[in-house]
Amino acid sequence: MTATRQQLRDIIDVVDSNELDVLYQVLIKFIPEAVPMPDEIEAIRLGRDEIRRGETVRHDEIDWS
Repeated sequence: MTATRQQLRDIIDVVDSNELDVLYQVLIKFIPEAVPMPDEIEAIRLGRDEIRRGETVRHDEIDWS
C-alpha cells in the first residue's frame, strides 16, 4: 500500500497530543535542509570580513526617522 498525503493527515489527527512532538521529530527528518547558494556563501563571507575590519554601523547608531 502506498500512503497518500491525506492518509498521513488523517493519522496525525488521531495521534495522542502527548506524542505529537515525537511525530514531529520523525517527520522533520524527511524535509531537506536548505543548501546555501554560492552567492549567499560569498555574501556571508564578505559581511564577516566587513565586521572584522570594523566597517559596519551599529544598529543603535542608525537614525531610523
